Amino acid sequence: MNGNENHGFEHSAAERMSPPQTQKEKGYGQVEKKPISLLKIFLLCLLASVITTAVGVLILALVYVTEYRPQSSSQPQIEIESPTDSRVDIKYSFLNHLDKSKVFELPGGAIQWARYRKDTSAYEDEISMQFGRSINERRSKMTIGTLRIKSNGLRLPHWHFNANEHGYLQQGKAWIGVVDDGTNIVATYNITAGQLFFFPKNTLHWVKNVGDEDCVFVLFFTTHEQLLTLDIDDTFFSTPEDIASRSLKPEGGVKFIRSFSKQKEDQGINLPANLKDLVTNASYVQSPDAIVWKYFYDLPGSTQFVYPGGIIQWARYRSSPTNLTENEKIYGESVHEHADTLTMGTLRIYSNGLRQPHFHFNANEMGYVVSGCGQVGIIGTSVTDFQINVGDVFFFPIGTQHYIQSSCTEDLLLILGFTTGDQLETLDMDDYFNAAADHILAQAFHKPQNEFQKIPVFKDDQAVNIP
Repeated sequence: MNGNENHGFEHSAAERMSPPQTQKEKGYGQVEKKPISLLKIFLLCLLASVITTAVGVLILALVYVTEYRPQSSSQPQIEIESPTDSRVDIKYSFLNHLDKSKVFELPGGAIQWARYRKDTSAYEDEISMQFGRSINERRSKMTIGTLRIKSNGLRLPHWHFNANEHGYLQQGKAWIGVVDDGTNIVATYNITAGQLFFFPKNTLHWVKNVGDEDCVFVLFFTTHEQLLTLDIDDTFFSTPEDIASRSLKPEGGVKFIRSFSKQKEDQGINLPANLKDLVTNASYVQSPDAIVWKYFYDLPGSTQFVYPGGIIQWARYRSSPTNLTENEKIYGESVHEHADTLTMGTLRIYSNGLRQPHFHFNANEMGYVVSGCGQVGIIGTSVTDFQINVGDVFFFPIGTQHYIQSSCTEDLLLILGFTTGDQLETLDMDDYFNAAADHILAQAFHKPQNEFQKIPVFKDDQAVNIP
């Protein structure tokens, strides 16, 4: 085959010099095509190769990203669209299994939280995030935690920037100190199981376990934001040596300040191994009652409000302070004079008893299950019900109707916090049904007026009732 017969190559020199042929001269009824040069063919092949390679690389990249993407070493953030995210049961907007939450272990004890966190990766799971987001977005003004202090352990002196603290001692015996403005008030006192304490915002305080068993506290803080706390050792080691020396004026000056060594492990709750060598003569003094009662409340010894189905005891302010003990009066006034404090109380519901449906005009409510078990129902912007057991925390937003029923053979015992330092305002279902005229109820429910005479008015308050 010569070059003239193969049109894939350039024509010979003689052919290039001959005059062009017409369509008729060429024959076969076709127009002659212009020959393509080798350079053009090479460039076309090169372009096709580049495009094919690029497509292949893109396909491999997509397969790698979707199937073989390496996992990041950092903890992924959990995203929840709202407190009622469909991926998590709505009940967890109002329920937290506190006893199953992450345990923050320290040398002298441990802390567990039911709270809001700014960093979403700090939540242990989506359920805890649901509760944290819910109390924050609904402005609960409350955070709950449990504090366990080992025998002889100490919760270091500290204060909270953004919250008052109300505590309930569930187990053990402790010695507490509160240092108020300029040490004008230094209150130290002993506390036993069932009693309450109150630490106003930005007052330095400490808690020392002085018993043989662990102390267990349920703590309420008056913030729905992340709690901000500063411990005494952190402030000391953050202060320049010369400033600390000039402030404390110790024997030995700066040399004495330099003799302190910061511990590697967080000392928020501490228990030094050589404690016996450090402390030789501890004294757990009790301040005068008039001072102590501003920060301490003997809840077990307070007035019992007895109902057919249970008992309520209060640590609160009363607008009409009649027939009150000195402890009740002084504590109530102390809570009332500080901003954003809580009304506290214990609610004991007998087996099968019911805290009937009710709501609060002026407070959110948060509670912790001390013993027993029960069923809770909430009727508000959303409707839900759920079981509660020992160690659970529940939350009722202001204005939402709710009820609590005891469902175990033993009594259901709850410690409750309400976000008001004023007198708590509550309305029960039977009260507002009895207060409404029969003809109003008849029209509201499309039921004959005389039917509503079947709803009795009891002599005894039925706030906690029993069949």
